[in-house]
Amino acid sequence: MSTSDMTPTATSSDAHPRFAEALRELGLDVEVRRFPDATRTAVEAAAAIGCELSQIVKSLVFEADGAPVLVLMDGSSRVDVERVRNELGAGKVERAGADLVRETTGYAIGGVPPFGHVTRTRVLADRGLLDHAVVWAAAGTPHTVFPLDPKSVVEFAGGTLVDVRERTA
Repeated sequence: MSTSDMTPTATSSDAHPRFAEALRELGLDVEVRRFPDATRTAVEAAAAIGCELSQIVKSLVFEADGAPVLVLMDGSSRVDVERVRNELGAGKVERAGADLVRETTGYAIGGVPPFGHVTRTRVLADRGLLDHAVVWAAAGTPHTVFPLDPKSVVEFAGGTLVDVRERTA
């Protein structure tokens, strides 16, 4: 892959139309970067942007006792489902399937932004996101990302700060 394949273009119109509208409604003027190659995974996104893996925001949908819940996690960590279950006081928590993700957020897996969804969902944001001045999240497609300070990401998502990352041994 040549370096020209990795060169992003930057216009807010590159964001998914629903997400671009959410940015407008929130009065947010952020730089949306579009990459020719997919940034569907945190590793792909960090490589394309040239940032640390932990600066990527993963927007992950789980199903807690049948209800969707969004978990915002840094790209270098994994969600501890048991900690999410305890946080929610739920009986059962599992990763949501692709259909529920699209139905809940309006976006496909790999492009889910932290806010601008079709439905209002409970949001848990792992405190580890606050370790950086700037984080990068999907802008509604697997090819687009945007930078924002983590406190704003959590605030715009309506998130509750929690500790739900897997602890490393």
